[in-house]
Amino acid sequence: MEAKSRSAVEPETERELVIIREFDVPARILFLAQSKPEHVLVWFGPKGYPLALCEMDFRVGGRYRFAMKGPDGALMTAFGGEYLEIEKDRKISFSNTMETPGAETMIMTTTFTESGGKTTLTFRTLFGSVAMKNEHLARGFEVGVGSGLEQLGELVARLGREHAGN
Repeated sequence: MEAKSRSAVEPETERELVIIREFDVPARILFLAQSKPEHVLVWFGPKGYPLALCEMDFRVGGRYRFAMKGPDGALMTAFGGEYLEIEKDRKISFSNTMETPGAETMIMTTTFTESGGKTTLTFRTLFGSVAMKNEHLARGFEVGVGSGLEQLGELVARLGREHAGN
């Protein structure tokens, strides 16, 4: 309960992290890479921490559940949530909570803005509290997301070639 009362008084701007990347593919390719489990398995998470579990019911109100493997092969704590908003080729918003007692929830929103065949991906994370944000940043959240986005770039370059003209 303390986290909920804290977040009620902490401005969103202090609890938010925004990461922006440009990809040389249309928005539909980036959306595809984030909406299909077979693609998410390829890029999600930092290098060296592949998804060992990737369950997705990709629809508003649908749920997902992921778990990564560490470099030592050990399964890490699972996390998941609910898809809150989906606009094809434009936006995906979902809740995200670790499967540990008392874990706070964050809201993650990805938007795709296409111009001239290139797409700007804006990845916005609204943490449950400033303390949660600081804890995630101290554990390498921003670096991990960046690493995942690098892998996403490799995947969408390939998907873009495969889906050229479609």
